[in-house]
This record gives sequence, structure tokens and C-alpha cells, in this order.
Amino acid sequence: MPSSRVFSLTKDDITAAARNFRWHRQMPKWSVVVDGRELPARPLVLNAAGVPPNDPTNSHQAVAILKAQGFDVRYQGKTLQQESDAISPSPDFENLLHKLRGSCKGGESLIETREREHADDRY
Repeated sequence: MPSSRVFSLTKDDITAAARNFRWHRQMPKWSVVVDGRELPARPLVLNAAGVPPNDPTNSHQAVAILKAQGFDVRYQGKTLQQESDAISPSPDFENLLHKLRGSCKGGESLIETREREHADDRY
């Protein structure tokens, strides 16, 4: 769990820390783009919060904080697909889901039909 100082970071805190942040090591798998610069995600978050490098905040928690603040987060240099960019399901898929959920809506579901067919085959 991230420390309270890390959890309470704002976008302005992160942007201000990024201006003076220097990284001379190999870029880790998780990175973030701030003001056109690609920086390591977890070290930047820890620096912005003013906590030591051994803080219990892990990379996934740092990435979640950065995403929540609207930053472009990358994994191995590739931008992650945003949830808003996600492909909407096809009508056929939606129809299948509707049939599978049929028992919840009062209709007969595919699962019930299949179980009944198998029960009839056994006897």
C-alpha cells in the first residue's frame, strides 16, 4: 500500500518534481511522459512525494497514481491503451452475453439449456 504522502500527490506535485528530476540509469519497464520527457514511474512518484527509495510503494501503485492524474504511462516504452480507447464489443458478442445472462432476466439461458440437454443424454 502506498504511503499517505504518495497517495496524496497531485498532478502539480508530480509535474514540479519532474522539472528537476534527473535519471542516469537504464529506464525501467514502467515509465511516464511529463512535459515531453520520459521518466521512470516509481522513482518519479517517490521523489515527488519526498519519500525514500525504500518506500513500500510498488511500481503498479505508482502507475495507478500517475494514470489517475492523467499522465501518459508506458510499459517498456509503449503507451498503454486507455480505457476510453477500448474497442466496444460487437453486437454478436453482446447478444451472446445477453443469452448467457438470460437466467437473471427471467428468460432461459444457454447454460440452463445445455445442462438440460446433457441431463437428457445421460438417461
